Amino acid sequence: MKLRGLIFLALFLAGCSSKPDYNSVPWQAQAPTSRALQWMPFSEQSGAQYGVSPRLITAIIAVESGGKPELVSASNAVGLMQIKASTAGKEVYRHLGWRGQPSTSELKDPQRNIDIGTAYLSILEHGILAGIEDPQTMQYALVVSYVNGAGALLRTFSSDRKAAIEEINDLSPQEFYQHVVDKHPSPQAPRYLWKVQQAMAAM
Repeated sequence: MKLRGLIFLALFLAGCSSKPDYNSVPWQAQAPTSRALQWMPFSEQSGAQYGVSPRLITAIIAVESGGKPELVSASNAVGLMQIKASTAGKEVYRHLGWRGQPSTSELKDPQRNIDIGTAYLSILEHGILAGIEDPQTMQYALVVSYVNGAGALLRTFSSDRKAAIEEINDLSPQEFYQHVVDKHPSPQAPRYLWKVQQAMAAM
């Protein structure tokens, strides 16, 4: 009863806003981080190779698959980091100078899946999101771009990439986070960002 009362109070204080306050409303259970943490050695290895935080990688694993390497979604996203071979997988292959795209069996291999997912995060950071100055803002941008695409995120600021990056750099990390909550066209984006932050905090 005490928890229900706290939830009610939080919702009441939020007023009639159509957007939930992801920082205060416990609308969903935390991501299952314990199973994801068993893959931390691979996250650390790939993170060191591509310059990506192992905690961020592991949090994405927790949210995407709950640490289950055999998981295949209805949209054919595969493995620990739920990679689609025809999009992120193909992009990583192209970046490495390879033809084609990873197979389902390759993406079900935990080490390969984490390596490909981490490479994709690095491609986003040093490609379309390059120029974002604040490290925390960059992390938020990476998470949102991983789930809904970098183009969709940047278009909430400007149709011009350079102008969008400049607008992002004018915001604090907290203001950027709120912008995602208020302006991103996909309701999934702020929910996903919130879940990844919860998973990182639970480690």
